[in-house]
Amino acid sequence: MRFASFTRAGRASYGIVRAEEVVDLGARADTPADLRDAIRQDRLAALGDLAATLPADCSISDISYLPTIPNPEKIICIGVNYSNRNEEYRDGSDAPKYPSVFMRNRDSLVGHEQPIIDPPESDQLDYEGEIVIVVGKEGRRIPQERAHEHVAGLTIMNEGSIRDYLRHAKFNVTQGKNFEHSGSLGPWLVTPDELDPMGTLQVLTRVNGEERQNDITDNLMFPFRYLLGYLSTFYRLRPGDIIATGTPNGAGARFDPPKYLRAGDVVEVEVPGIGVLRNAVETEAA
Repeated sequence: MRFASFTRAGRASYGIVRAEEVVDLGARADTPADLRDAIRQDRLAALGDLAATLPADCSISDISYLPTIPNPEKIICIGVNYSNRNEEYRDGSDAPKYPSVFMRNRDSLVGHEQPIIDPPESDQLDYEGEIVIVVGKEGRRIPQERAHEHVAGLTIMNEGSIRDYLRHAKFNVTQGKNFEHSGSLGPWLVTPDELDPMGTLQVLTRVNGEERQNDITDNLMFPFRYLLGYLSTFYRLRPGDIIATGTPNGAGARFDPPKYLRAGDVVEVEVPGIGVLRNAVETEAA
């Protein structure tokens, strides 16, 4: 099943996308208030069954996508998780013993087909294509062998970064990861009945049709099961929490000269089995 969050006729809602049509579940009586609430109530399967009995309410052209989970409690991001990206730094360091972890805020993300914003404070807006775990069941100290039980499904992130702001402080990257509307999340949540979240997955990023990133999750230094176990040692993971699992090599900063994003560029992040997250770049007025 593919669950999307969106606005339709000025109203925020969510529903199931099938082919080019949408079943607007938020418009029905006695359904959860939003997608995070549907996950929290463990009703995704039941909502899928309900949607199968209903006609479509509109075409996908009638909706404006919101981030897959517009209101997560936590947006957790993992840095430098693909082995060849660690090598890309060329700093002679060993593979890390533990993952790099940082946080984003809700306002830093937009939905599928919404513009991402190049801010006037910097000319170093960069892309990072990532596979995203959406937490399904609350957990603390989750055993790795049971990690799959805590996954509601997968979505995609362009974990946009303002590169020079990442280096403003010695021990954190918060500034460069949280510019308003600098990244995106979407287009929808794909549930485990359609795509095994613990299987081999591929992520590709294209800018204006040119492939920049391409890798598979077999090359992760910290696989999804490990991440769910490790993160839940200090976080209480809750339904609807977002875990961005890291980006492959090929970000714009790693080219010589760097290939940062400019107004009019179109970034596509594709994960076969999920779909394509697409966003154009706009420049924010000073």
